[in-house]
Amino acid sequence: MFVLGIDPGLSRCGYGAVRQGRKPTAEAAGVLTTPAEMDRALRLAELQSDVRSLITELKPDVVAVERVLFQRNVATAMSVGQAVGVVLAESAAAGCDVVEYSPNEVKEAVAGWGGADKQEIAEMVRVLLGLGELLHPSDAADAVAVALCHLARMGPPAAASRRAEVGSGAR
Repeated sequence: MFVLGIDPGLSRCGYGAVRQGRKPTAEAAGVLTTPAEMDRALRLAELQSDVRSLITELKPDVVAVERVLFQRNVATAMSVGQAVGVVLAESAAAGCDVVEYSPNEVKEAVAGWGGADKQEIAEMVRVLLGLGELLHPSDAADAVAVALCHLARMGPPAAASRRAEVGSGAR
């Protein structure tokens, strides 16, 4: 399974592509940005184009998106929500399975508890992927964590295959 994780945002949208195997491997990570001085509609269109290009290039099986639950700043919440909408729509239009996880679900899956901070998440991403150093910027590490969360929810590759066989009625 190949998962594209997304840490959504209009100014900075982190992405991280992780392939499932005996040990998960990161195949891409980075940040899509849009200029703050640009009109919001144009920024959303630019993000949409960038997400479309990313999905076309990487060809993920699943796009896992971090769900926005709470923001103190209403304007920030609106722009993040709009960015999430663009990512969800573009992913679905590309034929990808789309899943959403809360920040606590991601933290719990990657760090073992829902109260982990950004540094703990970045360190666990480094450890789980066997990287020599932390992924930068943090938006990319967070997006990889979302992808790892999905893989953790699916279980080991052999278990996922057995679940598919059981669910399909195969004997």
